[in-house]
Amino acid sequence: MLEVVGVAVLADNYVWLMHDAASGETVVVDPTVDAPVLSAAAMRGWRITQIWNTHWHDDHVAGNIGIKAATGCRITAPDDPEHPIPAVDRIVGEGDRVRIGGFEGHVLSTPGHTAVHLTYHLPDASILFTGDTLFALGCGRLFEGTADQMFANLRRLAALPPETAVYCAHEYTQANARFAITVEPDNAKLAERMLAIDAARAAGRPTVPTSIAAERDTNPFLRAATVAEFASRRAAKDDFRG
Repeated sequence: MLEVVGVAVLADNYVWLMHDAASGETVVVDPTVDAPVLSAAAMRGWRITQIWNTHWHDDHVAGNIGIKAATGCRITAPDDPEHPIPAVDRIVGEGDRVRIGGFEGHVLSTPGHTAVHLTYHLPDASILFTGDTLFALGCGRLFEGTADQMFANLRRLAALPPETAVYCAHEYTQANARFAITVEPDNAKLAERMLAIDAARAAGRPTVPTSIAAERDTNPFLRAATVAEFASRRAAKDDFRG
Protein backbone atom coordinates (compact mmCIF):
# COMPACT_ATOMS: atom_id res chain seq x y z
CA MET A 1 0.00 0.00 0.00
CA LEU A 2 0.94 3.65 -0.27
CA GLU A 3 2.49 5.45 2.69
CA VAL A 4 1.65 9.12 3.19
CA VAL A 5 3.68 11.39 5.46
CA GLY A 6 2.97 15.02 6.26
CA VAL A 7 5.70 17.66 6.48
CA ALA A 8 4.51 20.59 8.60
CA VAL A 9 5.90 23.91 7.33
CA LEU A 10 5.28 27.63 7.85
CA ALA A 11 2.52 28.39 10.35
CA ASP A 12 -0.03 25.79 9.29
CA ASN A 13 0.80 24.18 5.92
CA TYR A 14 1.16 20.48 5.25
CA VAL A 15 3.23 19.18 2.35
CA TRP A 16 2.39 15.54 1.66
CA LEU A 17 4.89 12.87 0.67
CA MET A 18 3.27 9.75 -0.81
CA HIS A 19 5.56 6.74 -1.22
CA ASP A 20 5.08 3.48 -3.10
CA ALA A 21 7.57 0.92 -1.81
CA ALA A 22 7.01 -1.48 -4.72
CA SER A 23 8.12 1.01 -7.37
CA GLY A 24 10.29 3.23 -5.19
CA GLU A 25 8.37 6.28 -6.37
CA THR A 26 7.57 9.25 -4.14
CA VAL A 27 5.12 12.02 -5.01
CA VAL A 28 5.17 15.40 -3.30
CA VAL A 29 1.81 17.15 -3.14
CA ASP A 30 1.81 20.97 -2.99
CA PRO A 31 5.37 21.75 -1.85
CA THR A 32 5.33 25.03 0.02
CA VAL A 33 9.11 24.99 0.39
CA ASP A 34 11.90 22.72 -0.78
CA ALA A 35 14.50 22.10 1.97
CA PRO A 36 12.27 20.49 4.65
CA VAL A 37 10.62 18.30 2.02
CA LEU A 38 13.95 17.12 0.60
CA SER A 39 15.16 16.42 4.15
CA ALA A 40 12.04 14.43 5.03
CA ALA A 41 12.44 12.29 1.91
CA ALA A 42 16.18 11.77 2.44
CA MET A 43 15.63 10.77 6.07
CA ARG A 44 13.38 7.94 4.88
CA GLY A 45 15.53 6.97 1.92
CA TRP A 46 12.76 7.95 -0.48
CA ARG A 47 13.44 9.14 -4.03
CA ILE A 48 11.17 12.01 -5.11
CA THR A 49 9.99 11.33 -8.65
CA GLN A 50 6.94 13.58 -9.01
CA ILE A 51 5.22 16.71 -7.74
CA TRP A 52 1.45 17.17 -7.98
CA ASN A 53 0.11 20.70 -7.58
CA THR A 54 -3.53 21.52 -6.81
CA HIS A 55 -3.50 25.28 -7.53
CA TRP A 56 -1.28 28.29 -8.07
CA HIS A 57 -1.00 29.87 -4.62
CA ASP A 58 2.60 30.35 -3.56
CA ASP A 59 2.24 28.30 -0.39
CA HIS A 60 1.46 25.31 -2.64
CA VAL A 61 4.06 25.70 -5.40
CA ALA A 62 7.05 27.68 -4.07
CA GLY A 63 9.06 24.49 -3.55
CA ASN A 64 8.62 23.25 -7.12
CA ILE A 65 11.81 24.62 -8.65
CA GLY A 66 14.12 23.68 -5.78
CA ILE A 67 12.82 20.12 -5.53
CA LYS A 68 12.97 19.62 -9.29
CA ALA A 69 16.53 20.94 -9.40
CA ALA A 70 17.59 18.55 -6.63
CA THR A 71 15.78 15.43 -7.86
CA GLY A 72 14.89 15.79 -11.55
CA CYS A 73 11.27 15.00 -10.71
CA ARG A 74 8.34 15.66 -13.06
CA ILE A 75 5.75 18.26 -12.11
CA THR A 76 2.04 17.81 -12.80
CA ALA A 77 -0.25 20.81 -12.36
CA PRO A 78 -3.44 22.47 -13.57
CA ASP A 79 -3.56 24.80 -16.55
CA ASP A 80 -4.10 28.28 -15.12
CA PRO A 81 -3.36 30.89 -17.80
CA GLU A 82 -3.79 33.75 -15.33
CA HIS A 83 -1.36 32.23 -12.84
CA PRO A 84 1.11 29.85 -14.55
CA ILE A 85 2.65 27.34 -12.14
CA PRO A 86 6.46 27.12 -12.24
CA ALA A 87 8.47 24.35 -13.88
CA VAL A 88 5.48 22.26 -15.01
CA ASP A 89 6.09 19.17 -17.19
CA ARG A 90 2.50 18.00 -17.58
CA ILE A 91 -0.76 19.92 -17.55
CA VAL A 92 -3.83 17.97 -16.38
CA GLY A 93 -7.51 18.64 -15.82
CA GLU A 94 -10.85 16.96 -15.23
CA GLY A 95 -10.86 13.32 -16.27
CA ASP A 96 -7.10 12.95 -16.66
CA ARG A 97 -5.15 10.24 -14.86
CA VAL A 98 -1.93 10.32 -12.85
CA ARG A 99 0.05 7.36 -11.52
CA ILE A 100 2.38 6.38 -8.73
CA GLY A 101 3.67 2.86 -9.22
CA GLY A 102 0.68 0.59 -9.76
CA PHE A 103 -1.83 3.09 -8.36
CA GLU A 104 -3.92 5.30 -10.62
CA GLY A 105 -5.12 8.72 -9.52
CA HIS A 106 -8.17 10.47 -10.94
CA VAL A 107 -7.89 14.21 -11.54
CA LEU A 108 -10.97 16.16 -10.44
CA SER A 109 -11.58 19.80 -11.32
CA THR A 110 -12.73 21.52 -8.11
CA PRO A 111 -12.74 25.30 -8.60
CA GLY A 112 -14.07 27.68 -5.97
CA HIS A 113 -11.12 28.64 -3.80
CA THR A 114 -9.34 29.59 -7.01
CA ALA A 115 -10.68 29.72 -10.56
CA VAL A 116 -8.59 26.65 -11.41
CA HIS A 117 -8.11 24.02 -8.70
CA LEU A 118 -7.53 20.26 -8.84
CA THR A 119 -8.17 17.43 -6.40
CA TYR A 120 -6.36 14.10 -6.77
CA HIS A 121 -8.25 10.91 -5.91
CA LEU A 122 -6.60 7.48 -5.72
CA PRO A 123 -9.62 5.18 -5.35
CA ASP A 124 -7.72 1.91 -4.93
CA ALA A 125 -5.79 3.41 -2.02
CA SER A 126 -8.77 5.40 -0.59
CA ILE A 127 -6.68 8.60 -0.68
CA LEU A 128 -7.80 12.12 -1.60
CA PHE A 129 -5.58 15.21 -1.81
CA THR A 130 -7.90 18.22 -1.63
CA GLY A 131 -5.50 21.19 -1.48
CA ASP A 132 -7.60 24.14 -0.32
CA THR A 133 -11.00 22.86 -1.48
CA LEU A 134 -12.02 20.65 1.45
CA PHE A 135 -10.51 21.03 4.92
CA ALA A 136 -11.17 19.13 8.10
CA LEU A 137 -14.41 20.80 9.27
CA GLY A 138 -14.06 23.52 6.65
CA CYS A 139 -13.55 24.54 3.04
CA GLY A 140 -11.47 27.11 1.22
CA ARG A 141 -12.36 30.77 1.00
CA LEU A 142 -13.90 31.84 -2.28
CA PHE A 143 -11.08 34.00 -3.59
CA GLU A 144 -11.68 33.51 -7.33
CA GLY A 145 -14.55 31.07 -7.69
CA THR A 146 -18.21 31.09 -6.74
CA ALA A 147 -20.42 29.61 -4.06
CA ASP A 148 -22.19 27.53 -6.72
CA GLN A 149 -18.89 25.98 -7.79
CA MET A 150 -17.72 25.20 -4.29
CA PHE A 151 -21.08 23.80 -3.20
CA ALA A 152 -21.20 21.48 -6.22
CA ASN A 153 -17.62 20.32 -5.68
CA LEU A 154 -18.13 19.64 -1.98
CA ARG A 155 -21.21 17.56 -2.79
CA ARG A 156 -19.14 15.66 -5.32
CA LEU A 157 -16.43 14.91 -2.76
CA ALA A 158 -19.02 13.99 -0.14
CA ALA A 159 -20.28 11.27 -2.48
CA LEU A 160 -16.92 9.45 -2.42
CA PRO A 161 -16.64 6.30 -0.27
CA PRO A 162 -16.82 7.14 3.45
CA GLU A 163 -13.50 5.48 4.23
CA THR A 164 -11.61 7.82 1.88
CA ALA A 165 -8.76 9.54 3.73
CA VAL A 166 -8.75 13.30 3.11
CA TYR A 167 -5.33 14.96 3.04
CA CYS A 168 -5.89 18.73 3.03
CA ALA A 169 -3.14 21.34 2.93
CA HIS A 170 -3.62 23.21 6.21
CA GLU A 171 -3.97 22.66 9.94
CA TYR A 172 -7.11 24.76 10.34
CA THR A 173 -9.18 22.18 12.17
CA GLN A 174 -9.35 23.68 15.64
CA ALA A 175 -10.45 27.09 14.36
CA ASN A 176 -12.90 25.43 11.97
CA ALA A 177 -14.39 23.46 14.85
CA ARG A 178 -15.06 26.61 16.85
CA PHE A 179 -17.11 27.93 13.96
CA ALA A 180 -18.81 24.62 13.19
CA ILE A 181 -20.27 24.31 16.68
CA THR A 182 -22.00 27.69 16.26
CA VAL A 183 -23.75 26.30 13.18
CA GLU A 184 -24.75 22.96 14.72
CA PRO A 185 -24.62 23.34 18.52
CA ASP A 186 -26.63 20.13 19.02
CA ASN A 187 -24.44 17.92 16.80
CA ALA A 188 -23.20 15.28 19.27
CA LYS A 189 -20.64 13.87 16.82
CA LEU A 190 -19.21 17.35 16.33
CA ALA A 191 -18.96 17.96 20.08
CA GLU A 192 -17.15 14.65 20.52
CA ARG A 193 -14.83 15.44 17.64
CA MET A 194 -13.97 18.85 19.11
CA LEU A 195 -12.72 17.20 22.29
CA ALA A 196 -10.46 14.91 20.28
CA ILE A 197 -9.18 17.84 18.21
CA ASP A 198 -8.37 19.93 21.27
CA ALA A 199 -6.53 16.99 22.84
CA ALA A 200 -4.54 16.34 19.68
CA ARG A 201 -3.46 19.96 19.30
CA ALA A 202 -2.57 20.26 23.00
CA ALA A 203 -0.27 17.27 22.49
CA GLY A 204 1.21 18.74 19.30
CA ARG A 205 -0.37 16.11 17.05
CA PRO A 206 -1.90 16.82 13.63
CA THR A 207 -5.65 16.57 13.08
CA VAL A 208 -5.37 15.46 9.47
CA PRO A 209 -5.91 13.32 7.55
CA THR A 210 -9.62 13.31 8.13
CA SER A 211 -12.15 11.11 6.31
CA ILE A 212 -15.15 11.63 4.09
CA ALA A 213 -17.28 9.91 6.76
CA ALA A 214 -16.15 12.33 9.47
CA GLU A 215 -16.74 15.33 7.24
CA ARG A 216 -20.21 14.15 6.27
CA ASP A 217 -21.08 13.94 9.97
CA THR A 218 -19.56 17.20 11.20
CA ASN A 219 -18.45 19.62 8.46
CA PRO A 220 -21.01 22.46 8.23
CA PHE A 221 -20.08 23.21 4.61
CA LEU A 222 -20.48 19.63 3.45
CA ARG A 223 -23.74 19.45 5.39
CA ALA A 224 -25.29 22.56 3.80
CA ALA A 225 -28.47 21.55 1.95
CA THR A 226 -28.52 24.33 -0.65
CA VAL A 227 -26.20 26.77 -2.38
CA ALA A 228 -27.80 29.61 -0.42
CA GLU A 229 -27.20 27.85 2.89
CA PHE A 230 -23.62 27.11 1.93
CA ALA A 231 -23.01 30.73 0.86
CA SER A 232 -24.46 32.02 4.12
CA ARG A 233 -22.19 29.74 6.14
CA ARG A 234 -19.14 30.65 4.07
CA ALA A 235 -19.80 34.38 4.55
CA ALA A 236 -20.31 33.87 8.28
CA LYS A 237 -17.03 31.95 8.54
CA ASP A 238 -15.19 34.73 6.70
CA ASP A 239 -16.28 37.16 9.42
CA PHE A 240 -15.95 34.73 12.36
CA ARG A 241 -13.50 35.70 15.09
CA GLY A 242 -14.28 33.03 17.66
